[in-house]
Amino acid sequence: MTEAGGLLFNPNTYDPRHFDDETRRQLRAMIDWFESKGKKQLLDDDLNAVWVSDFLDFIKREKIFATFLTPSEFADGDLNKRWDTSRNAVLSEIFGFYGLAYWYAEQVTILGLGPIWQSDNKEARERAAKDLEAGEVMAFGLSERDHGADIYNTDLILTPSTEDGIAFSASGTKYYIGNGNVASMVSVFSRRTDIEGADGYIWFVADSRHENYELVDNVVHGQMYVSTFRLDNYPVREEDILHTGPDAFSAALSTVNVGKFNLCSGSVGMCEHSFYEAITHANNRILYGNPVTDFPHVRAAFVDAYSRLVAMKQFSDRAIDYFRSANLDDRRYLLFNPMTKSKVTSEGEKVITLLQDVLAAKSFEKNTYFSEVARLIGTLPRLEGTVHVNVGQILKFMPNYLFNPKEYPAIGTRQDPADDAFFWAQGPARGASKVQFADWKPIYEKHSDVPNVARFYEQAQALQKLLATAAPDADQQKDLDFMLVIGHLFSLVVYGQLLLEQAELTGLDRDLLDQIFDFQIRDFSEYAVTLHGKPSSTQAQQDWALGAIRKPVVDTARADRVWTQAASYDGAYEMRP
Repeated sequence: MTEAGGLLFNPNTYDPRHFDDETRRQLRAMIDWFESKGKKQLLDDDLNAVWVSDFLDFIKREKIFATFLTPSEFADGDLNKRWDTSRNAVLSEIFGFYGLAYWYAEQVTILGLGPIWQSDNKEARERAAKDLEAGEVMAFGLSERDHGADIYNTDLILTPSTEDGIAFSASGTKYYIGNGNVASMVSVFSRRTDIEGADGYIWFVADSRHENYELVDNVVHGQMYVSTFRLDNYPVREEDILHTGPDAFSAALSTVNVGKFNLCSGSVGMCEHSFYEAITHANNRILYGNPVTDFPHVRAAFVDAYSRLVAMKQFSDRAIDYFRSANLDDRRYLLFNPMTKSKVTSEGEKVITLLQDVLAAKSFEKNTYFSEVARLIGTLPRLEGTVHVNVGQILKFMPNYLFNPKEYPAIGTRQDPADDAFFWAQGPARGASKVQFADWKPIYEKHSDVPNVARFYEQAQALQKLLATAAPDADQQKDLDFMLVIGHLFSLVVYGQLLLEQAELTGLDRDLLDQIFDFQIRDFSEYAVTLHGKPSSTQAQQDWALGAIRKPVVDTARADRVWTQAASYDGAYEMRP
């Protein structure tokens, strides 16, 4: 059976004609490497926690990271090298499709490169470019066991040195550091012992092969090497220093802005592979004399999972356009970026739960990719700051988004082969509450002929009314447990905006769009009920919550047509043995 519309990534048919020849060749080579490795070996390596050395050998041989992760400024004349988010997202999706450990090796390399590419230290940047060309990977030394990713606190300290050629002596321990076992350049966040406050922050690069770098342990059991490492009087030279003072703080946040974006595409890839396995199994399994998918609850689960998965991919693709088009006068990406992390990856968990409820015992079998995903899908909402942290960030943008629009030039689909240089010049990490957005209402009104879009738009306007007439009071605003519910309600409005924009750009099937907003309505209603039940909710807020509940527009014929789309993926892809 041939899948309808080809909305999901299929290794057998994938050929992105919008990319240049070399990008297409490298993506194809990456897919072929995984397929040649085969499903059994892929799963055995996961079960046996085999470090991904064969994968990194391939990356080195094909110069994948060198091509995709080197800004054109340091390409040394190679026109294929650039930081191009549209193709980087596809690479991340492919890695997620075949295994989180492969995605993770790239992810922490991206994070490690963040402070380097943002630095004024040209020597360090040239060193990074040469190391990527040589097939090396990077690491990001921010987190600590006692502080997590709290960049206001770090116990890795720099003591000024009197030794010739050595600026500081570094000592301390970092925790949760991916690639810390092999990285040629580890970007390390630290503080000076002789300067208090933000002025004492420093980013510098260390080499995991140095004798004063002690690799302590892998803190997880798995293919990913999530290391603890310790520096003991590690010599830090002037040429190793990347950022100092408040600029070091901004570099940390900007790096996470870049890095967290890949979480959504990794989650999409994991869910896509899982969906192929689930629909092919369930649609061909006979229970009580009938295919499992004849049962209404099973069919409903697949419709919901499929529509959520397509929405994940549509939102993520549209967010790319905003990120690539950003500048100091248009920082809307600062909202859409944590949305890709908190919302899309949380949706990934929902998709896998829906599918697992159908697969049941089958989902635990060790010869399925699904069992690996079911075990690991929950890591993505909890990396690069938890969902709670990211929803907390999202709340900063809510007043301007809902009540204070600004005119912007239209942004189309950005798949052009441009170098996204702004990533490394995002400016100071402040002013989020001042960022303005284009009016969100017109795109909803334009698609109000779609029944569930119109009904969800009622809920979105209701949220605006809540904040205008019964807004959280001073005490509630200090209560993150309460405000997170407001943040989730707001996230659904933003999610819907970009989904509609992308649907318009891609000509998304009307039935599928209607079905997507079916779950948007249900999710909004669920959060409204949660708000109603919060201990501190006022009577006015409780009345609002009950009034904001809506039932999606029921259309069984539409749901059946979307089911036909989902079922068309039965047998469309199965990984080579």
